[in-house]
Amino acid sequence: MPGKLKAKIVAGRHLPVMDRASDLTDAFVEVKFGNTTFKTDVYPKSLNPQWNSEWFKFEVDDEDLQDEPLQITVLDHDTYSANDAIGKVYIDIDPLLCSEAATVISGWLPIYDTIHGIRGEINVLVKVDLFNDLNRFRQSSCGVKFFCTTSIPRCYRAIMVHGFVEELVVNEDPEYQWIDRIRTPRASNEARQRLIFLMSGELQRKIGLKVLEMGGNAVVGYLQCFDLEGESGLVVRAIGTACTLEKISTFPATATYPSNSSPSKDMKEPGFGEETPGVPLSSGPPTPLRAQTFSSFSPSKSYSRQSSSSDTELSLTPKTGMGSGGSAGKEAGPLKALLRQQTQSALEQREYPFFTLTAFPPGFLLHVGGVVSARSVKLLDRIHNPDEPETRDAWWEEIRQEIKSHAKALGCHAVVGYSESTSICEEVCILSASGTAAILSSRFMQDGPLDAEHRFEEVVSPGCGFCHIPYDELNIPFPAQLTYCYCCRHYKVPDVLFTTIDLPTEANVTGKGCLIQARLCRTKKKAQGEGNATAISNLLPFLEYELHTQLMNKLKLRGMNALFGLRIQISVGETMLLGLASATGVYLTALPSPGGIQITGKTPSDITYEQHISNMQKKINDTITKNKELYEINPPEVVEEIIGSPIPEPCQRSRLFRSHSESSDEVSELDLSHGKKDAFVLEIDDTDAVEDIHALLTDFSIPAGFYSCNTEIMPGIQNWTSAIQMFTSVRVFRLNNANLTNQGLNKIFSDLCENLLKSLYFKLRSMVPCCLCHLNFTVAIPEDELIQVAVTAVAMSFDKEQSLENGKQSGEKTLIKAITDEQLQFNLELNAETSSSNPLSSPKGITMEKASPLPEGRSRSLRSNRSYSGSSVAVVKMTPLSFIPGAKIIRYLGIINMFFIRETTSLREEGGVSGFLHTFIAEVFAMVRAHVAALGGNAVVSYSMKECVFMENPNKNQAQCLINVSGDAVIFVRESELELTSVQPQSATTQTSNCGEGT
Repeated sequence: MPGKLKAKIVAGRHLPVMDRASDLTDAFVEVKFGNTTFKTDVYPKSLNPQWNSEWFKFEVDDEDLQDEPLQITVLDHDTYSANDAIGKVYIDIDPLLCSEAATVISGWLPIYDTIHGIRGEINVLVKVDLFNDLNRFRQSSCGVKFFCTTSIPRCYRAIMVHGFVEELVVNEDPEYQWIDRIRTPRASNEARQRLIFLMSGELQRKIGLKVLEMGGNAVVGYLQCFDLEGESGLVVRAIGTACTLEKISTFPATATYPSNSSPSKDMKEPGFGEETPGVPLSSGPPTPLRAQTFSSFSPSKSYSRQSSSSDTELSLTPKTGMGSGGSAGKEAGPLKALLRQQTQSALEQREYPFFTLTAFPPGFLLHVGGVVSARSVKLLDRIHNPDEPETRDAWWEEIRQEIKSHAKALGCHAVVGYSESTSICEEVCILSASGTAAILSSRFMQDGPLDAEHRFEEVVSPGCGFCHIPYDELNIPFPAQLTYCYCCRHYKVPDVLFTTIDLPTEANVTGKGCLIQARLCRTKKKAQGEGNATAISNLLPFLEYELHTQLMNKLKLRGMNALFGLRIQISVGETMLLGLASATGVYLTALPSPGGIQITGKTPSDITYEQHISNMQKKINDTITKNKELYEINPPEVVEEIIGSPIPEPCQRSRLFRSHSESSDEVSELDLSHGKKDAFVLEIDDTDAVEDIHALLTDFSIPAGFYSCNTEIMPGIQNWTSAIQMFTSVRVFRLNNANLTNQGLNKIFSDLCENLLKSLYFKLRSMVPCCLCHLNFTVAIPEDELIQVAVTAVAMSFDKEQSLENGKQSGEKTLIKAITDEQLQFNLELNAETSSSNPLSSPKGITMEKASPLPEGRSRSLRSNRSYSGSSVAVVKMTPLSFIPGAKIIRYLGIINMFFIRETTSLREEGGVSGFLHTFIAEVFAMVRAHVAALGGNAVVSYSMKECVFMENPNKNQAQCLINVSGDAVIFVRESELELTSVQPQSATTQTSNCGEGT
């Protein structure tokens, strides 16, 4: 018997009134795991019952511990009728199965009902006892750690990066079962919610088994998604990067932690395992890579795990002593030779591995070829056996093979920053995959861990090496213009670079970056089956081409030459296609300065028309000049003879875009070029071109003091502070006019996104100057004539100490005023142990997680007034970043992956769509915080809302919303506390600024 699960129900509080006669509740609890159920005694007539039950014990296999959640149901006892349900709590046991994570789940957890939302809290204790299991044929993967972060987690170092892992599981959607016609909405929602929890656990276990067979012990960049295919079924799929990680343990686990430089002081994107100060590998040990996929790997007996409770040494690395210097344990000679032999064999087979990582240690990424993507339109009703995953596996394998062929054409052997997504409408499904073709260090592939001094041995120049083209310049697979690198002046670079990864830490950047978005909406006729799929397939290439053209135009308008973090979303509806491309524009010093934008027309005889063209040209020139000043883009002047002009070709190649210039005379007239760089020509030949230029000129300008990007860190800004504030906002727009043109739809969609950003800037005005980082937009068409836009981001302050204090004071006043003046949409108040946020009411469903523009002492005092126990415990921080500015992550407690369904039959009474969404998102925040606090954590990093599906029936006053959130639960310590423990005598003012009670 590999495992024993123990659960104890302590108490409940603030339960709803279920007996109208006495205004009280006769509550009891059912604790269920698998097919075993225990019940507590009924606690009569109380809204705050004290059960203090015995320990309920479940003896189960460890694979069941991974697949099944612990289900706690709170009910009201009725003598003469059926017991009434109050709510449920699902507890994921997986964080307790790893020896490095939490040992107990203890705390107050919200009781959630899919109809009424949160209905009180319950105090539980959960423990797991695991036994050694030597069965090599077992089906569990206990001990494999999962991380949502797309870089190697802090306080870990990577011994080996093995490659790509993927899996999907399929089941029948309870919403479309015959029994759903006769059961209640609550029962239907709970059946769907429970099934998704089960499928998520099964999926995680299967991926963990693949990682163990590859010899790893962790999955980094774990991306899990749900596909609601309707009658075809419910699909849960996940991808990730298999790694062998090793905990950096240079400090005792008791109290004393060494001080170190944190992201607030050195805010370049941290490398792999930068937590250790004074160690040569503190900025991130280089990561050896075995360049092969799981399918080509033949596991050996030496990789089998011997104990279900083993530590990180269950990897390829033998259990050797680890000194305080943090040097990696040396591999045994035969094992190292075996690894090198397998790696060389994989290289000879020319495998093209995928990596979900977007941030890498210096020297890992040698060259970047550019973005590679593939899309495919499929019909769900053509699946022969919907209950089996083979058909869907074949679909994704086709997409990945196409991505590999694109990478090969670019001369690259790997795809980094890889992601997959779907968009489903009725029976049509669009599969999308994208990444960045790259060449990775062969030394990392063959020789294992390197010392820091060998890190850049293969890179000519760490600041520009990744920009150098990996393909043969004489056989370029696409039209392009090459120049010599403006940094090293030895190798060729492209004139523009698009990537899906974060900006490398070593990159030479001029000025600051900015968010660049391309938005497009296209109408299509209503159709069914194959005709609908054909129409969508015909529209997709033009939609993607227009998105890239918009990105190129806006990039030129801002005087920049590279995009990072590029994410293109295509969403399909019955009558329209939506496209949204988001990226962070940057001026890379190694790339040539972009030319200007020139407008030409086809009717030069008309004087009025020529004057109109001239005015538009002047506006564009003025905008480029203003943007260069705003983003501080002042590239150093380089002597032309040293750089060389663009490579002359015997036969001039046609440009990728129709708007490129073919004449250098026009460039000199406009004076928009740098050296001999051509201008970017926009030809006005139809109404669409006029609309494109108008949108280009009227693009929303960011208010003074604000910056925005969709990467973790804004390029060009270093002086970050610890003031952060995360927010999530959802807007839903219903199209009233069904006969809108493409231009009208574009305007509506663009205004929807811009107004959402404007509202965020207005609400965050007290934090100026600040930057909105990790802006993650998600667009969807949940129903016909309904457009939904959701955004999650974090606002980070970056000013001097004096300005920061002013910002804190103004932020404090703003929060107090907002709390007193505005009505809070939901009144559940968690105690100080869970420390729920105070979401402010907003007109369009925005929920903010207030972190640290407020001084910590004041923030705790405000929250303690709303707590029940009266104790002051710091709020659980939530951030989409992989780090917390001004703090150090000392422990990862496990992955948080939660799925919630909320339904209402009184939409208008709950405040309409805005009030319903706002309340639901606020409750999701509260439940995530409570579960993290129960694990002993005080923060969630790499937080994301992967799914937000909203459905509305205004005629029946009904609405339903499905939300999936994920992140990494961690324990962090503030830098001030680290300094306090390392240097005992500190002033009282330093002590009051600490905020690590949760640790």
